[in-house]
Amino acid sequence: MSQEFEKFLYIRKGLQPVTVAGHLKAVEKINKKVGLTKEAVENFVFLLYQSNYSHSHKVNQVKSIEYWFEFSGQPLHFARQRKPKPIIKQTLTEAEVTRLLFCCQNIREKAIIATLAYSGLRPKELKNLKVQDVDFGSNEMRVICGKGLKDNVIYISNACSKILMEYLRTNERGPESLMFTTADGLRPFKQCALRKLVKLLAKRAKLTKRVWPYNLRHSLATSMMNRGADLLTVKSQLRHVFIETTMGYISALGYCAKNRYEQFVPSYC
Repeated sequence: MSQEFEKFLYIRKGLQPVTVAGHLKAVEKINKKVGLTKEAVENFVFLLYQSNYSHSHKVNQVKSIEYWFEFSGQPLHFARQRKPKPIIKQTLTEAEVTRLLFCCQNIREKAIIATLAYSGLRPKELKNLKVQDVDFGSNEMRVICGKGLKDNVIYISNACSKILMEYLRTNERGPESLMFTTADGLRPFKQCALRKLVKLLAKRAKLTKRVWPYNLRHSLATSMMNRGADLLTVKSQLRHVFIETTMGYISALGYCAKNRYEQFVPSYC
């Protein structure tokens, strides 16, 4: 794609680098696949909306097309399909997360999984986590420039703090250093490497469920709610903007609903 289109995305739309890269890649693929005429992209969107791709993928593809045509001086707008209400599936039980931690072969692997499991950090946030962002005295963790470029403070358990301190004793790092790097300590830890690690550990643990980094975030939410946490507490820990997002986890709480029923059900005999 032209450098002028890239400038347009940065200057006129005010997008972040990762978002710009995504739109450039999308437009390039669409151009190679069907071309960038009005008729071609209308047919592309028609088929896209009938496909099984996720709602976010569809929206991002359509945004890329609209940005390109706006840049080209031919504004084009497509209606958005209604976003389906998500049902959180395949979350891990506490026992399954314990199995993941048990199958770690070194303290680095254990520290990475423990941080994901106890904090609910998103993969990108874990990648950018620095040593100075963790307050071991109060079991707090600062999230700098998280989703939406927002800073937040979240909590971790005492068990997670102990694992991280053990990790830092054998992997010395300065306060401004990244908490996690490649195994040789020379390069930043990439999200693709994180996905591979989680997949490997799931295989070692012989888990039949599909496991990926974000899955541990979902699992933290469902485990907290199963233990009786209210929606606002979970919303704060996961840093959701809207309470409706947090409420999406309720559908995954079969055990929670059963426990609450058994707590309040009357005794007739």
